[in-house]
Amino acid sequence: MTPAVLLENMAAGRVLHHRVTLVDGWTFAQVREVLQKAPKLKHALTALTDAAAMAKLGDAGQSPEGEFMPDTYDYVLGMSDLDVLARARRAMQEFLAKEWAARDPSIPLQTPYQALILASLVERETAVPAERPEIAGVFERRLKLGMKLDTDPSVIFGMGAAYTGKIHKVDLETDTPYNTYMRAGLPTTPIALPSQAAIHAVMHPAPGDALYVVAKGDGSHQFSATLAEHNAAVRQYILGKKNR
Repeated sequence: MTPAVLLENMAAGRVLHHRVTLVDGWTFAQVREVLQKAPKLKHALTALTDAAAMAKLGDAGQSPEGEFMPDTYDYVLGMSDLDVLARARRAMQEFLAKEWAARDPSIPLQTPYQALILASLVERETAVPAERPEIAGVFERRLKLGMKLDTDPSVIFGMGAAYTGKIHKVDLETDTPYNTYMRAGLPTTPIALPSQAAIHAVMHPAPGDALYVVAKGDGSHQFSATLAEHNAAVRQYILGKKNR
Protein backbone atom coordinates (compact mmCIF):
# COMPACT_ATOMS: atom_id res chain seq x y z
CA MET A 1 0.00 0.00 0.00
CA THR A 2 1.42 3.37 -0.98
CA PRO A 3 1.52 6.24 1.53
CA ALA A 4 -1.09 8.07 -0.54
CA VAL A 5 -3.55 5.12 -0.40
CA LEU A 6 -2.87 4.68 3.31
CA LEU A 7 -3.67 8.36 3.99
CA GLU A 8 -6.80 8.10 1.83
CA ASN A 9 -8.04 5.07 3.79
CA MET A 10 -7.34 6.77 7.11
CA ALA A 11 -9.15 9.93 6.02
CA ALA A 12 -12.15 7.88 4.87
CA GLY A 13 -12.27 5.88 8.11
CA ARG A 14 -11.61 2.60 6.33
CA VAL A 15 -10.09 0.39 9.04
CA LEU A 16 -9.75 -3.35 9.58
CA HIS A 17 -12.77 -4.79 11.39
CA HIS A 18 -12.76 -7.95 13.51
CA ARG A 19 -15.80 -9.92 14.65
CA VAL A 20 -16.82 -11.81 17.76
CA THR A 21 -20.02 -13.84 18.17
CA LEU A 22 -22.03 -14.32 21.37
CA VAL A 23 -24.20 -17.43 20.97
CA ASP A 24 -27.79 -18.05 22.10
CA GLY A 25 -27.85 -20.09 25.29
CA TRP A 26 -24.36 -19.20 26.48
CA THR A 27 -23.61 -18.45 30.12
CA PHE A 28 -21.59 -15.38 31.05
CA ALA A 29 -18.60 -17.63 31.73
CA GLN A 30 -18.72 -18.72 28.08
CA VAL A 31 -19.05 -15.09 26.98
CA ARG A 32 -15.95 -14.19 28.97
CA GLU A 33 -14.05 -17.10 27.44
CA VAL A 34 -14.76 -16.14 23.82
CA LEU A 35 -13.96 -12.49 24.46
CA GLN A 36 -10.66 -13.51 26.06
CA LYS A 37 -9.74 -15.36 22.86
CA ALA A 38 -10.82 -12.59 20.47
CA PRO A 39 -7.79 -11.21 18.58
CA LYS A 40 -6.86 -7.52 18.61
CA LEU A 41 -9.31 -6.85 21.44
CA LYS A 42 -8.19 -5.26 24.71
CA HIS A 43 -8.92 -7.69 27.54
CA ALA A 44 -10.12 -5.50 30.38
CA LEU A 45 -12.31 -8.32 31.76
CA THR A 46 -9.30 -10.42 32.73
CA ALA A 47 -8.67 -8.38 35.85
CA LEU A 48 -12.35 -8.00 36.79
CA THR A 49 -14.81 -10.17 38.68
CA ASP A 50 -18.31 -10.49 37.26
CA ALA A 51 -19.53 -7.95 39.81
CA ALA A 52 -16.75 -5.51 38.95
CA ALA A 53 -17.48 -5.91 35.24
CA MET A 54 -21.13 -5.01 35.76
CA ALA A 55 -20.09 -2.01 37.84
CA LYS A 56 -17.87 -0.88 34.97
CA LEU A 57 -20.88 -1.22 32.67
CA GLY A 58 -22.86 1.06 34.95
CA ASP A 59 -25.07 -1.42 36.78
CA ALA A 60 -23.41 -2.38 40.05
CA GLY A 61 -25.12 -5.25 41.85
CA GLN A 62 -26.72 -6.70 38.72
CA SER A 63 -25.97 -10.28 37.71
CA PRO A 64 -24.39 -10.48 34.22
CA GLU A 65 -26.30 -13.64 33.29
CA GLY A 66 -28.64 -13.12 30.35
CA GLU A 67 -27.88 -9.41 30.09
CA PHE A 68 -26.25 -9.41 26.64
CA MET A 69 -27.83 -9.84 23.23
CA PRO A 70 -26.46 -12.89 21.41
CA ASP A 71 -25.24 -11.63 18.05
CA THR A 72 -22.08 -10.97 16.01
CA TYR A 73 -20.29 -7.74 16.89
CA ASP A 74 -17.68 -5.87 14.88
CA TYR A 75 -14.79 -4.18 16.62
CA VAL A 76 -11.57 -2.41 15.62
CA LEU A 77 -8.11 -2.19 17.09
CA GLY A 78 -8.19 -0.21 20.34
CA MET A 79 -11.61 -1.38 21.50
CA SER A 80 -11.98 -3.55 24.63
CA ASP A 81 -14.17 -6.45 25.63
CA LEU A 82 -16.10 -4.03 27.82
CA ASP A 83 -16.92 -1.98 24.72
CA VAL A 84 -18.39 -5.09 23.08
CA LEU A 85 -20.35 -5.96 26.22
CA ALA A 86 -21.72 -2.43 26.47
CA ARG A 87 -23.08 -2.66 22.93
CA ALA A 88 -24.50 -6.15 23.52
CA ARG A 89 -26.16 -5.03 26.74
CA ARG A 90 -27.67 -1.94 25.12
CA ALA A 91 -29.04 -4.11 22.30
CA MET A 92 -30.63 -6.47 24.84
CA GLN A 93 -32.18 -3.66 26.85
CA GLU A 94 -33.64 -2.02 23.75
CA PHE A 95 -35.09 -5.26 22.37
CA LEU A 96 -36.46 -6.34 25.75
CA ALA A 97 -38.15 -2.95 26.25
CA LYS A 98 -39.74 -3.12 22.78
CA GLU A 99 -41.03 -6.65 23.33
CA TRP A 100 -42.28 -5.84 26.83
CA ALA A 101 -44.29 -2.90 25.51
CA ALA A 102 -46.02 -5.19 22.98
CA ARG A 103 -46.49 -8.20 25.31
CA ASP A 104 -49.66 -10.22 25.71
CA PRO A 105 -51.28 -8.58 28.77
CA SER A 106 -52.33 -11.95 30.17
CA ILE A 107 -48.81 -13.24 30.85
CA PRO A 108 -48.04 -13.74 34.58
CA LEU A 109 -44.85 -11.66 34.57
CA GLN A 110 -44.51 -8.39 36.42
CA THR A 111 -41.28 -6.94 35.04
CA PRO A 112 -39.09 -7.13 31.92
CA TYR A 113 -36.41 -8.80 34.05
CA GLN A 114 -38.80 -11.63 34.93
CA ALA A 115 -39.42 -12.05 31.20
CA LEU A 116 -35.66 -12.20 30.63
CA ILE A 117 -35.31 -14.93 33.27
CA LEU A 118 -38.12 -16.99 31.79
CA ALA A 119 -36.79 -16.50 28.25
CA SER A 120 -33.45 -17.96 29.35
CA LEU A 121 -35.25 -21.07 30.64
CA VAL A 122 -37.13 -21.41 27.34
CA GLU A 123 -33.86 -20.98 25.44
CA ARG A 124 -32.18 -23.81 27.32
CA GLU A 125 -35.23 -26.09 27.51
CA THR A 126 -35.63 -26.74 23.78
CA ALA A 127 -33.46 -26.78 20.67
CA VAL A 128 -36.50 -26.76 18.38
CA PRO A 129 -37.39 -23.15 17.43
CA ALA A 130 -41.06 -23.95 16.78
CA GLU A 131 -41.44 -25.29 20.35
CA ARG A 132 -40.42 -22.10 22.11
CA PRO A 133 -43.94 -20.59 22.33
CA GLU A 134 -45.30 -23.95 23.54
CA ILE A 135 -42.61 -24.25 26.23
CA ALA A 136 -43.29 -20.66 27.26
CA GLY A 137 -47.00 -21.48 27.50
CA VAL A 138 -46.35 -24.47 29.77
CA PHE A 139 -44.10 -22.45 32.08
CA GLU A 140 -46.50 -19.52 32.28
CA ARG A 141 -49.53 -21.67 32.99
CA ARG A 142 -47.57 -23.35 35.78
CA LEU A 143 -46.62 -19.96 37.20
CA LYS A 144 -50.27 -18.87 37.19
CA LEU A 145 -51.26 -22.03 39.08
CA GLY A 146 -48.42 -21.80 41.57
CA MET A 147 -46.83 -25.02 40.27
CA LYS A 148 -43.07 -25.48 40.35
CA LEU A 149 -41.41 -25.15 36.94
CA ASP A 150 -39.44 -28.43 37.28
CA THR A 151 -36.94 -27.53 34.57
CA ASP A 152 -33.60 -29.36 34.39
CA PRO A 153 -31.49 -26.60 32.75
CA SER A 154 -32.05 -24.35 35.76
CA VAL A 155 -31.01 -27.14 38.14
CA ILE A 156 -27.88 -27.74 36.05
CA PHE A 157 -26.98 -24.06 36.17
CA GLY A 158 -27.36 -24.06 39.95
CA MET A 159 -25.04 -27.08 40.22
CA GLY A 160 -22.19 -25.13 38.65
CA ALA A 161 -18.96 -27.10 38.35
CA ALA A 162 -20.57 -30.07 40.13
CA TYR A 163 -22.50 -30.91 36.95
CA THR A 164 -20.67 -33.60 35.00
CA GLY A 165 -23.25 -34.45 32.34
CA LYS A 166 -26.02 -36.14 34.33
CA ILE A 167 -28.59 -35.08 36.91
CA HIS A 168 -29.13 -37.47 39.82
CA LYS A 169 -31.91 -37.65 42.38
CA VAL A 170 -29.71 -36.02 44.98
CA ASP A 171 -29.23 -33.04 42.67
CA LEU A 172 -32.98 -32.55 42.37
CA GLU A 173 -33.21 -32.65 46.17
CA THR A 174 -30.35 -30.20 46.80
CA ASP A 175 -31.69 -26.72 47.39
CA THR A 176 -30.22 -23.85 45.36
CA PRO A 177 -31.82 -20.61 44.13
CA TYR A 178 -32.03 -22.34 40.73
CA ASN A 179 -33.58 -25.65 41.79
CA THR A 180 -37.02 -25.28 40.23
CA TYR A 181 -38.01 -28.73 41.57
CA MET A 182 -37.75 -27.41 45.12
CA ARG A 183 -38.62 -23.74 44.76
CA ALA A 184 -41.74 -22.26 43.24
CA GLY A 185 -41.57 -19.33 40.88
CA LEU A 186 -38.68 -18.15 38.77
CA PRO A 187 -35.00 -18.57 39.63
CA THR A 188 -33.23 -15.46 40.87
CA THR A 189 -31.45 -14.60 37.61
CA PRO A 190 -31.40 -15.76 33.99
CA ILE A 191 -29.34 -18.89 33.35
CA ALA A 192 -28.16 -18.06 29.83
CA LEU A 193 -28.33 -15.59 26.95
CA PRO A 194 -31.87 -15.82 25.55
CA SER A 195 -32.36 -15.34 21.82
CA GLN A 196 -34.76 -12.78 20.42
CA ALA A 197 -37.06 -15.67 19.50
CA ALA A 198 -37.13 -16.94 23.09
CA ILE A 199 -37.91 -13.46 24.43
CA HIS A 200 -40.71 -13.06 21.89
CA ALA A 201 -42.10 -16.48 22.81
CA VAL A 202 -42.29 -15.52 26.48
CA MET A 203 -44.13 -12.29 25.61
CA HIS A 204 -46.53 -14.19 23.31
CA PRO A 205 -46.86 -17.80 24.59
CA ALA A 206 -48.83 -20.38 22.65
CA PRO A 207 -52.36 -20.98 23.97
CA GLY A 208 -53.33 -24.41 25.23
CA ASP A 209 -53.81 -26.53 28.33
CA ALA A 210 -50.49 -28.39 28.54
CA LEU A 211 -48.84 -28.29 31.97
CA TYR A 212 -46.20 -30.96 31.50
CA VAL A 213 -43.39 -31.52 29.05
CA VAL A 214 -40.93 -34.38 28.58
CA ALA A 215 -38.00 -34.66 26.19
CA LYS A 216 -38.40 -37.31 23.50
CA GLY A 217 -34.67 -37.77 23.11
CA ASP A 218 -34.45 -36.30 19.61
CA GLY A 219 -34.46 -32.65 20.70
CA SER A 220 -38.24 -32.32 20.60
CA HIS A 221 -40.77 -32.66 23.43
CA GLN A 222 -44.09 -34.30 24.28
CA PHE A 223 -46.63 -31.93 25.83
CA SER A 224 -49.33 -33.19 28.22
CA ALA A 225 -52.29 -31.58 29.95
CA THR A 226 -52.66 -34.10 32.80
CA LEU A 227 -50.27 -35.88 35.13
CA ALA A 228 -51.52 -39.25 33.86
CA GLU A 229 -50.65 -38.28 30.27
CA HIS A 230 -47.29 -37.01 31.42
CA ASN A 231 -46.48 -40.20 33.32
CA ALA A 232 -47.31 -42.18 30.20
CA ALA A 233 -44.96 -39.98 28.18
CA VAL A 234 -42.21 -40.49 30.76
CA ARG A 235 -42.67 -44.25 30.54
CA GLN A 236 -42.49 -44.08 26.76
CA TYR A 237 -39.63 -41.65 26.21
CA ILE A 238 -37.52 -41.86 29.39
CA LEU A 239 -38.02 -45.25 31.01
CA GLY A 240 -38.53 -46.98 27.65
CA LYS A 241 -35.25 -45.53 26.37
CA LYS A 242 -33.40 -46.73 29.48
CA ASN A 243 -34.85 -50.23 29.12
CA ARG A 244 -33.82 -50.37 25.47
